[in-house]
Amino acid sequence: VAAVIRAGQACVQLLYVRAGRILGSRSYYPKLQLEETEGEVLEAFIAQYYLASNRDMPRELVVNRPLPDAALLASALTEAKGQKLNISLNVRAARAKWLSLAETAAEQNLGTRLATQANTTARYEALQAALSLEEMPQRLECFDISHSQGESTVASCVVFDGSGPLKSDYRQFNIDGITAGDDYAAMAQALTRRYKRVAAGEFPVPDILLIDGGKGQLGAAKNVLEEMNLPDMLLLGVAKGSDRKAGLEVLIRGDTGEELRLPGNSPALHLIQHIRDESHRFAITAHKNRRDKKRRQSTLDSIPGVGAKRRKELLRQFGGLQGIRSASIEDLQRVPGISAKIAQTIYDSLRSE
Repeated sequence: VAAVIRAGQACVQLLYVRAGRILGSRSYYPKLQLEETEGEVLEAFIAQYYLASNRDMPRELVVNRPLPDAALLASALTEAKGQKLNISLNVRAARAKWLSLAETAAEQNLGTRLATQANTTARYEALQAALSLEEMPQRLECFDISHSQGESTVASCVVFDGSGPLKSDYRQFNIDGITAGDDYAAMAQALTRRYKRVAAGEFPVPDILLIDGGKGQLGAAKNVLEEMNLPDMLLLGVAKGSDRKAGLEVLIRGDTGEELRLPGNSPALHLIQHIRDESHRFAITAHKNRRDKKRRQSTLDSIPGVGAKRRKELLRQFGGLQGIRSASIEDLQRVPGISAKIAQTIYDSLRSE
């Protein structure tokens, strides 16, 4: 286990070795406390990693820095796991080589992480310059709509902060009660549901709200924000170019209506494309899941004798509609609540379909 600190950030690298063979490696990036040393990072990480979980504990942990209280930590882990643990620091031969590999991996992975964050900061600064903002934006949100010819419409909301995607704040909205295929109404419904909660203080107000669409979508968004009394955030429409190629997007400011065309190599445009593409991916995934679940349930609901409870058991047992279709009558009978008669009905219904 090796810890490295650089530029106010830490990386802990775990190298798993069994019977003299390296079986795997993982990187972790714990939050760094003020003036915390690498040894303190290691001690806190090891305690949390093994004490706060049911993970199996090895007989020996080899570390790259002395721990503040290695004996106490080893004793606590030994008592908790019922297995003696040795924590080693100065090692030789193969163990020294493994420890060196872990430390090198920690340094490289932390360097890559810091470089990525520096690149992200440069993109945010470029966006600030492109939009002539007084301060660099700290929080961006983007919405997108996905459906199949109006079926199972879903809206996505993705959030980016200064470190990149903030997935804990992502949300998806199942859209109902609108005319099928009405993207403007879908956008208005999603924004209303989201920004009621923002106005109530449940989420921070973003610096920039990106809408994947042109002036129509932007207008629908503007109306919602005015109703929510949230007109101050910057609205930015991301409209596709005439031939819909990446790099030819047109940015439309909601406050002035100004249209901006950034060069294809612009870091600001790359940031916007990243956010837009992530919103698109998240919306499509959510839509497919909703559509497939609806179709799967609709198919099973049409079978006599299969209610919600039996449908749930069938899906749990076989993993999905395809698995149920592939099952024999004998397989179906093994599902709790499925009699021989119902198994035959399910078998016949799915094959006649």
